[in-house]
Amino acid sequence: MFNWRLYRVAFLPLALALAVVAFSLAARPLPLTSTLAPDAFEGSRTLADAKSLAAEFPDRRPGSPGDEALAARIARDFEGLGGTAGGGFSAHPRHFRAQTIDGERTLTTVIAQRPGSTNATPIVILAHRDAAAPGSEAEMSGTAALLELARVFAARETRRTIVLVSTSGGSGGGAGAADFATHAHGPFDAAIVLGDLAGARERKPVVVPFSDGLGSAPIQLQRTVTDAIAREVGSDAGSPSLIGQLAHLAFPVAVGEEGPLNAHGLPAVLVQVSGELGPTAREPVSAERLEGFGRAVLSAVDALDTAPDVSQAPQTGVLLQRQTLPAWAVRLLVGALLLGPLLLVADGLARLRRRREPVGRWTLWTLACALPFLLCALFVHLLGWLGVVAAPATPALPSAMPFDGSAARAVAAVLLVLVLAWLCWPVLVRRVGLGVRPSPEAAGLSMLLVLLAVCVAVWAANPFAALLLLPALHLVPLLASPEQRPRPLGALALVALALLPVVLLVSFYAHQLGLGPGEVAWTAVLLLAGGHVGVLGALLWSVALGCLVAGVMLALTPGAPLPGLGADDGTEITIRGPSSYAGPGSLGGTESALRR
Repeated sequence: MFNWRLYRVAFLPLALALAVVAFSLAARPLPLTSTLAPDAFEGSRTLADAKSLAAEFPDRRPGSPGDEALAARIARDFEGLGGTAGGGFSAHPRHFRAQTIDGERTLTTVIAQRPGSTNATPIVILAHRDAAAPGSEAEMSGTAALLELARVFAARETRRTIVLVSTSGGSGGGAGAADFATHAHGPFDAAIVLGDLAGARERKPVVVPFSDGLGSAPIQLQRTVTDAIAREVGSDAGSPSLIGQLAHLAFPVAVGEEGPLNAHGLPAVLVQVSGELGPTAREPVSAERLEGFGRAVLSAVDALDTAPDVSQAPQTGVLLQRQTLPAWAVRLLVGALLLGPLLLVADGLARLRRRREPVGRWTLWTLACALPFLLCALFVHLLGWLGVVAAPATPALPSAMPFDGSAARAVAAVLLVLVLAWLCWPVLVRRVGLGVRPSPEAAGLSMLLVLLAVCVAVWAANPFAALLLLPALHLVPLLASPEQRPRPLGALALVALALLPVVLLVSFYAHQLGLGPGEVAWTAVLLLAGGHVGVLGALLWSVALGCLVAGVMLALTPGAPLPGLGADDGTEITIRGPSSYAGPGSLGGTESALRR
């Protein structure tokens, strides 16, 4: 059914794209450095403050009385450093309503500001004070470091205005950081988010640059902070792996407060000893580690203070060793890989239209395969809108929203809706005049057409997300073509291979965030219920999964008998001879011709 020569010819532009990509590699920018000694940060005093605050305010669930009392205490400490006239901070609270791990709550953000000597854009230092579990001394170390930095900057002149922010909601969802990024008076040069700075166990990377949108923190900001950690702590801060970068670029999920800041255009990195996963409730703490990381943050702020503005453009490329592959090069490469399936679809449509095959009908059948998934996604969105599933805007770690009995019931209800939708699906497709079993030829081309349309739409918005669909787009033609389709087991293996990138994506996040099988399903429900995956995203995912189910059905459908291959179709054979025999006269003159 397909002209495979067209498919092979489509790879010629790929060679040109690879050459352009090779020349697009650029060197990473150098880190910013400071000549000031960060010895003013005292680790022992800061750790004592962290333990004292954790003991005084053990219950700090977001929006709880303990959380609000701690916010008032932090505001008093900021104001106790003296007003701006005496070199101190002016503090003011902001109250707002937002979704947290406990549902919608009234939260308080304490914002303290100390003017700089110039009009240069300010630097933000942010830490959340809430915690999902009582105590959580390691999580409190970020707030204690924020207070220690306030003491340091109250006695030190800076070029830039220093803005200190104590938020709530950081235990899951980053509501305080998102509200600050939305309503704060900007612009800002950069933000450093303080997480666990005192935990005894280290998990790399300790500088987390990810975003809830496309891209991550600028490379120069990342390198400035990692270089300061290397100098003050004496250890490599690590960097995101290639798989980690691609996963966060293809499907952005950031559980730290740097995520909403970067998504709102404020360049931010999270500094956290325990990496993206965060500390446990009873994580041991170390004064030596807290002093090292606290001085590294102070050194990074000093470097940012004396340097030109950090680029506001998010980093949307991929770091390869010491070079950067820009996002436009990835878009070009993926676009070149789309040409082959595009030519196959165009050629196949022309062939089937000449044979008057109902391609439109089977396209509608392929789209119908997405309906159960779309109904399930809309059901989860409804649960979140009604408040049945209290989900923050971004996913929370298992320690904050565990997979308990209520979570299991919610997942079971969603799975039940999905099963019921598939049980009703055959009745629906018959009602609209479609068959349940796919056509061996037209259904395959229609499935490839729909998948290509989804991939092109995704490629236009996010070329990294299109990488998840590319293997399927190049494997589906083998299923769509009856003469190339392998036997059912081989065809099912092709479907499984097409699903491999999505499996790797889920496996990466499961390992990175410590998720089990049940917690993976619960996280998917939270992503939909909280709106992190919107209706348009749910629609595209549903259509892609519908193509997957259509591929499974097609793999189990016997291919159409091909003429001339000995197919037993019940037609009587009236011409004897080899299969290539074309009738009387094909090998010479006929008797009537000889007489003439």
